[in-house]
Amino acid sequence: MTTSGAPTEPAEFRDAVQSLHAANVRPEIEVGSIRPPQRLAPYSYALGVEVRQPDVTDSAMIPADSAGSSFGRLVLLYDPDGQEAWNGTFRLVAFIQAEVEAALAADPLLPQVTWSWLSEALGVSDGETESTPAFGSDVPPVRALGGTVTATTSVRYGDIAGPPQSHQLELRASWTATGVDLSVHLEAFCDVLASVAGLPPSGVSALGSL
Repeated sequence: MTTSGAPTEPAEFRDAVQSLHAANVRPEIEVGSIRPPQRLAPYSYALGVEVRQPDVTDSAMIPADSAGSSFGRLVLLYDPDGQEAWNGTFRLVAFIQAEVEAALAADPLLPQVTWSWLSEALGVSDGETESTPAFGSDVPPVRALGGTVTATTSVRYGDIAGPPQSHQLELRASWTATGVDLSVHLEAFCDVLASVAGLPPSGVSALGSL
């Protein structure tokens, strides 16, 4: 079942969905509701997240090997009875895909670094699956964190539009949220997307935009 905001939906689920819309997201990132996957849980909700690309009017300015679109989705699954594998009632499923520069794609540590961005954003120590947030941390504890990071290279031949060579990074992960306020989870997800997309730290302008 997808959420419609109807009073018949569990109040805890409706509160969780509402908290997602209260997240503070940097202006370069767009967030919107999308159709969630079916039959994974009694209740589900999904958000599509995308990094806005700067307007490019001169095709000659586009390098042959360049970073392209970066996007993802964050799916909220809710089972009032809980699921043993989740160790809780709320499960968040994340997916990120981004085109990265050749130099970054060639780094053998790229998957490890990408995973560290997510685990650190969620307060999970290296090699652990659960977080132990420091006193005063805004991120509630998470459980059963797991996922994969995949880096691929595509080479175009013949009459196919696009750069001759492109490099993609994919992150797939899921974790269990222990509280109803999920805004910090979406904020952490967006921070990871920003890092993967190569955006400067929040509040810092890229040289080309000055």
